[in-house]
Amino acid sequence: MIEPSGRRERKKAATRQKIADTALRLFLERGYDAVGIRDVAAEADVAVTTLFSHFASKEALVFEQDEDFEHRLAQAVTDRAPHEPLIPALRHEMQALVRHCAADSAAPIWRMIDASPALRQYEESMRLRHAESLATAIAADLDLPRTTTACRTIARFVIDAHSLAREAADPEAAVDEIFRMIEAAWEVTGL
Repeated sequence: MIEPSGRRERKKAATRQKIADTALRLFLERGYDAVGIRDVAAEADVAVTTLFSHFASKEALVFEQDEDFEHRLAQAVTDRAPHEPLIPALRHEMQALVRHCAADSAAPIWRMIDASPALRQYEESMRLRHAESLATAIAADLDLPRTTTACRTIARFVIDAHSLAREAADPEAAVDEIFRMIEAAWEVTGL
């Protein structure tokens, strides 16, 4: 997560985290559908308008690290060493993200997401947005005038690697296996 530098930004980040932590605790204790926005705001001791200034929807409370995830993948492209190949840089970042999401402590959260049609739909739209963002970063890195089908396809493969690996018996081995296929697909593009 990006660390805020100023006092005001740190306070906003702390409030955001408090809201997210409170929401997740309530969702896991009572069930996602049984908890309303007002319940979360009251428990976090913030106004509903404050909650909505940090989170656009109830679903966004569950995926509070959404922007960080998206940013980390784009950074894996833009911040890699000058001659470091693209796909290994993305593999390294995805390994770290999957390790975090496949931890035992994350299992109840994923069960909650899997049980909720609203959360599954939100996750799918989030993944599509992440793929577009990653495709844009790849195209910019290659100095392409626009995002190509090849960039979008590889980005989708990378984003899908997360959910496929997270569900695997051995998530890290799954990332390696998936990225061997992504590497082969990337080589075929000739970019």
